[in-house]
Amino acid sequence: MAPSAMSRWTRSLSEAQPVAYWLDDPGRPGPEPALTGAETCDLLVVGGGYSGLWTALIAKERDPSRDVVLVEGREVGWAASGRNGGFCAASLTHGLPNGLTRWPDEIHTLQRLGARNLDAIEETVARHSIDCDFERTGEIDVATEPYQARELKDWYEEIRAKGLADGIEYLDTEAVRDQVNSPTFLAGLHDRRGVAMLHPARLAWGLKRACRDLGVRVYEHTPALTLKPYGAGMAVRTPYGQIRARAVALGTNIFPSLVRRVRAYTVPVYDYALMTEPLTADQLASVGWKNRQGLGDSANQFHYFRLSADNRILWGGYDAVYPYGGRVRAEYDDRPETYAKLAGHFFTCFPQLEGVRFTHAWGGAIDTCSRFSAFFGTAHAGKVAYAAGYTGLGVGATRFGAEVMLDLLAGERTERTELEMVRRKPLPFPPEPFAWTGIALTKWSLARADAQGGRRNLWLRTMDRLGLGFDS
Repeated sequence: MAPSAMSRWTRSLSEAQPVAYWLDDPGRPGPEPALTGAETCDLLVVGGGYSGLWTALIAKERDPSRDVVLVEGREVGWAASGRNGGFCAASLTHGLPNGLTRWPDEIHTLQRLGARNLDAIEETVARHSIDCDFERTGEIDVATEPYQARELKDWYEEIRAKGLADGIEYLDTEAVRDQVNSPTFLAGLHDRRGVAMLHPARLAWGLKRACRDLGVRVYEHTPALTLKPYGAGMAVRTPYGQIRARAVALGTNIFPSLVRRVRAYTVPVYDYALMTEPLTADQLASVGWKNRQGLGDSANQFHYFRLSADNRILWGGYDAVYPYGGRVRAEYDDRPETYAKLAGHFFTCFPQLEGVRFTHAWGGAIDTCSRFSAFFGTAHAGKVAYAAGYTGLGVGATRFGAEVMLDLLAGERTERTELEMVRRKPLPFPPEPFAWTGIALTKWSLARADAQGGRRNLWLRTMDRLGLGFDS
């Protein structure tokens, strides 16, 4: 990339605020008061992101008489749930390729449960009048290199043969550019119903309101500090009080689990995104995008992008940054070198938009596990349940995870709890310095594969054989 081009593109960032666009909303609700004193309840939910919010809401829907408390260390939706791209996918397995590789015997069941889960999210949004710009527009995976186009075509033929291509269409170069006009697009796979676009923070805030309307007691700025058995139940200590509960559901995801043995299964990976100013009618017409689908490219180091309700373009992904030691710190949320890289990629994809400026640039931590999709379990003789490891595709899958946690706490055998995906856990990550070394080598190898026609080196092939193959 020529220095003059880079400097021209980075000027587009001169007014970008280092805050998540979704959270920079005049309609953002104020926080609920912190817990002071002692509380008792039937179910305590720890964490005010999607995982915790869905758990509290569904718990009350299953049993309106159940006494439910939710505690959040800061404010509902402030972390990953308010910073993501707003892609709400039916997939429970971080995409069909990952699911088919890991659970081939269950994939039809997982696909059916995922579609039902997305339908339930859409129904909940409507029933509770959650204003989150929900649009069931689908998503297109695009190829930007000839080898990616060949792989997309081969993949489409494979899933057609396995009866997994319902609602999915292969698009050649002309067809994909008819949907969204970029000179870099060579082919695409269009999933027409399996993904919705939404405003992620407003979804979280709407779920909070729905929980409170059903009688859930919500305390914000109330971190859970310790978790210990107490009589027939559990006790959680907070800065100004304590909660005794018959059962506890942990939706803390990337933050250190109150069940210490779970911590080795996740690491934080930081992801970054940009948001443009609203496009003019002429700018939008130059891009096309008349059907407003979400998009993602097919590289190992991939981008995801979509339109907001007011016709801004969100452009994120590519860099995935693992901090040594797996620390989650606010200072990692802002990374100008990544923003500059993303801006250059944006204008390469959409050269007709040169001159558009970015208004927001932000980052946040994703809870990544070695199989890239959620894992589940219980602790303390079944009185505590947890779900984590959604690896950036949790907007939809967290609702399924909430159902699993509630099934596990109830001791029920259900179609969900009988899944191998639910019964088995991923491999844990090794301690440092091995985790950092392995992740750094993997990231380098993925970039090399992108530059060499998708050819995976010995390290990546070994990871594939171990079931740790990074493909996105």
